[in-house]
Amino acid sequence: MKKGSRFTARTLRRFNDFCRACSLRGIISHLSRRWKHVGTIAVFTCWCVTQLQPAKSDEGLQRVLQRGTLIWGADQEGGGPFVYPKPDDPTQLQGFEVELADLIAKHLGVQAQFAQGQWDKLPDLMDRGDIDIVLNGFEWTRSRSARYGTSVPYYIYELQLLGRKSDTSLKSWDDLLKPYNGRKRKVSVLGGAAAQDFIEQFAGDRVDIALFEGVTDAMEATELGLSSIDANLQDLPIWMFYADGFADLQPVGAPVGRGYYVALTRKSDTDLLKAVNQVIVQALQDGTLRRIFSKYRIWNETQSMRGLEVDSAGSFFVPSVDDTGKDPEAEEQESFQQSGGWQVIRDRGGLLVESAGMTVLLSVTAMPLAVLTGLLMALARLYGPWYLRVPATMYVELVRGTPLVLQLYLIYFLVPKLLDMLLPGSGLSINAFSAAVAGLAINYSAYEAEIYRGGIQSIPRGQMEAALSLGMSQSLALRRIIIPQATRLCLPPMTNDFIALFKDTAVCSVITVVELSKQYYIQARSAGAIVELGLLTALLYLAMSYPLSVLTSRLEKQLGQEKRG
Repeated sequence: MKKGSRFTARTLRRFNDFCRACSLRGIISHLSRRWKHVGTIAVFTCWCVTQLQPAKSDEGLQRVLQRGTLIWGADQEGGGPFVYPKPDDPTQLQGFEVELADLIAKHLGVQAQFAQGQWDKLPDLMDRGDIDIVLNGFEWTRSRSARYGTSVPYYIYELQLLGRKSDTSLKSWDDLLKPYNGRKRKVSVLGGAAAQDFIEQFAGDRVDIALFEGVTDAMEATELGLSSIDANLQDLPIWMFYADGFADLQPVGAPVGRGYYVALTRKSDTDLLKAVNQVIVQALQDGTLRRIFSKYRIWNETQSMRGLEVDSAGSFFVPSVDDTGKDPEAEEQESFQQSGGWQVIRDRGGLLVESAGMTVLLSVTAMPLAVLTGLLMALARLYGPWYLRVPATMYVELVRGTPLVLQLYLIYFLVPKLLDMLLPGSGLSINAFSAAVAGLAINYSAYEAEIYRGGIQSIPRGQMEAALSLGMSQSLALRRIIIPQATRLCLPPMTNDFIALFKDTAVCSVITVVELSKQYYIQARSAGAIVELGLLTALLYLAMSYPLSVLTSRLEKQLGQEKRG
């Protein structure tokens, strides 16, 4: 065969590609032998990620009865009077929707089981089969009714405009539309709620709107006049519950925008929806719901307008309600009072510490997998053949170019659909913890890949050439010469990423994982102790990150001494 022939050149190229692939496989093999602790964590994480759960495929009511539990979803962060921790025992929940869920479960002969979820993602969790019903102040709309089963209303809500008592210029809805001090009025509302829709339709561009994720945050910002906020549009039952805690706010005008709170079920769960409707109607007729609502000071004459309640003889009955929304005959919960000081730390600090454990578990499980994956991606980009280099480059750029919250959402909600497409009828799913670990590891692996790539490229090229001239293989030179030096250079930025990962676990609350930040929002908005619990949360994050910084500094110092020695 002649030298320089096309066949020879093609054969040599294929042989070189094969050698590079073998070299990369050798590195992987060596890493798996040498980094046993990393491998163990990675294997554990992979097991978690691939841990599949059978989805709930039976009919709704039959599934609930067979399981013996009714799983209902809500978001504690929304606070009272819906679902919120008990002041004297924050590990337990209370609220009128908690009691309604217990009432429905009791009627079905099962136990009620609460499932935490981000408010706007609760219908998605129900679509996944994680929960049976959504019970968390969801307003009836035509779009929701078209997509989900919607129960008969268990509460008729209205919207109340709130203003500061010190603002004498705001006395009516007409005043809201008038310019104030040369600017438009600003109204705070809960984002995505009926209040936002109403104020947008009513005022259009004649007012500015400030969106908040928590109702108490919106009211507090209005009370303090933050960001030039003049008023708050709030659901009337929420204002009736929290009124004692916001002494500087007052109602402006009459309630408006009447609507309905309904329970949501999957569209196919018609039998479960009928059972829920039966419980609600019966509870309205026999006065059970009136007693529950009065307990939380949210019963008013609007609820009596349905005319469903009857007395023991079956006659139509209109209960007496005073002007504060209290039923004189009903047992009443204590009104909302902000708590603070050491007492709130003692009562709720344990929950924050427990949630900090989830933050640590997510971080220490995801980061080793991210580092290992990132190193492999870096080696594939630098030394792999084109069929490894191109996918590795695309992986890094795609992951770095999309936000973590989107990646988590796709993993948690899209993977079950893909599994159902690949394995029809299998009903396989993925749990929230596994999805969180996978999302964090994938997201951070792209950044670790770039860190390692920069570290490896910073090593003088002559060192690799010298190693090869001494008879070392490329794989051996990488293991013994290049990667150890690159690791020393990569430690500081990797440490920064690890510390950042502790804080980025907060995003995992979008897929129902309750870590430190989510628990803080729940407890702070429930107790009103934003400062005290905020300081404790900051100290817990510091306790997680500072030891890591100290350990890394010592490791860098030790590696530097070894290098000089």
